[in-house]
Amino acid sequence: MEKNNYVAIMAGGIGSRFWPMSRTEMPKQFLDILNIGRTLIQSTYDRFEQFIPAQNIYVVTSAQYKEIVKKQLPNLPEQNILCEPSRKNTAPCIAYISYKLYQLNNEANLICAPADHLITETHSFIEICNKALQFTNQIKALLTLGIKPTNPNTGYGYIQYESLAAGENIFKVKLFTEKPDIELAKTFVASGDFLWNAGIFVWQVKNVIKAFEKYSPGLHEVFDTEKEHFNTEKEQEAIEKIYPLCTNISIDYAIMEKADNVYVLPSSFGWSDLGTWASAYNTFEKDYLENAVGGNEVMIIDATKNMVQVPNNKLVVLQGLDNFIVVDTKDVLLICKKEKEQEIKEYVAEIKRNKSDKYI
Repeated sequence: MEKNNYVAIMAGGIGSRFWPMSRTEMPKQFLDILNIGRTLIQSTYDRFEQFIPAQNIYVVTSAQYKEIVKKQLPNLPEQNILCEPSRKNTAPCIAYISYKLYQLNNEANLICAPADHLITETHSFIEICNKALQFTNQIKALLTLGIKPTNPNTGYGYIQYESLAAGENIFKVKLFTEKPDIELAKTFVASGDFLWNAGIFVWQVKNVIKAFEKYSPGLHEVFDTEKEHFNTEKEQEAIEKIYPLCTNISIDYAIMEKADNVYVLPSSFGWSDLGTWASAYNTFEKDYLENAVGGNEVMIIDATKNMVQVPNNKLVVLQGLDNFIVVDTKDVLLICKKEKEQEIKEYVAEIKRNKSDKYI
């Protein structure tokens, strides 16, 4: 394994669109959403451990989840759990691990990946990651993995790329586009030169730090000022100073949409961001009526194409529903049309305002 290769698993989100199963105290990255015996972060760690030295794998998460990460990833060195004092989106998260690693190893080559994505073709994923690391080791590039679209999905961002390859199946990025409406998504897919934005990034840390300095000078200044404290006993104190000064911004807005050395590697490895219950529905096995069922005592009568997630050993009888999400937990029952699933995040905000945080 290459000693300069590192991974940062980003695990600080709360997964509100997976409510009510994903909660603030135990968000989806720490749940066995797919009923496979491993949580999403455990599955993510398992993939990377196959080709990245264990001591080079880091998890960046909220301070409140440190003990959960320690419990679920017992082989991860405790000092490799980086605790953010507040949620400020992906740009500060990536800045933290990048500036820290640069102080350790200025030749560090880094993969930044979410903790809660589904990847079913591990062998292909490892091959693509190694190819990406080889490219960024040779070229001063900010590389992202783009997923070949299988349908005009409106829940993903899209990446348009140049037709002329800059490397073996690696292309310069023309344009990032946020989640489009259905007609625009159809146009993107039909054109053949758009990919889904998977939110998986690869670069040498020295190159992403240059990008922060050029395109996000505010973030660069606050991290650069405290950099000598990273990897010392004063690191957490420094982070407590830094984060209140950070803008809440994604790495896409902070750097990727501005930089002129951004490349994409078109990829296919059975990817889903598992961002919503409908995306989980697409990954579950279905019964003959196309219902995806989690729970061992569910009775379906004249109901089709539903996503059902209920506790084991609880009898649930479902009759007459078509294209619904039904999720039951110890204190919340959600029944929602699949077509309205993007609004679940809004329901959560409304509950927080009018009911109680205990349900969030």
